[in-house]
Amino acid sequence: MANPDNREDNPARIQNAIDHTIANLHEAEDYLDEHADEISAVDKENIEAKNARRQQAISGFIEEKKDESNN
Repeated sequence: MANPDNREDNPARIQNAIDHTIANLHEAEDYLDEHADEISAVDKENIEAKNARRQQAISGFIEEKKDESNN
């Protein structure tokens, strides 16, 4: 028998993902602030690109949380 679809914890789970993604974004920004002159241009671009993807993910998580909260 299939498990029932229980989505009660989705907003909390999504908020947890938002919090972790924000923490990773800030950690990467701090790393760049402290070590930008020590890393290659390619590594710096890769970190900046990853942070851009993190920002997009955060926006998506926020929209998903809004949808889950409305249900």
